[in-house]
Amino acid sequence: MASAHGLPVLTLEYRTIRAHAGMDQYGPVLYWALALFAVTWAPPHRRSFRTLRILASGAAPIITLLPTTLLLLLSVMLPG
Repeated sequence: MASAHGLPVLTLEYRTIRAHAGMDQYGPVLYWALALFAVTWAPPHRRSFRTLRILASGAAPIITLLPTTLLLLLSVMLPG
């Protein structure tokens, strides 16, 4: 369920960064987040894969929000 909240953010970041031609820096981060979302939602739903799916569903939103958090921190630190 945690990954359901991060997917719209990932989509928005991908579209924004792609529109501004910034895929050189943040492309690998977004692709890792997308791969973690795929691992989270990919079948099969076996008990043995539960730990992997839980870790992926927790890591995907965190990795998705890293570039946005970095940009917000940099904007706060810059003089007005």
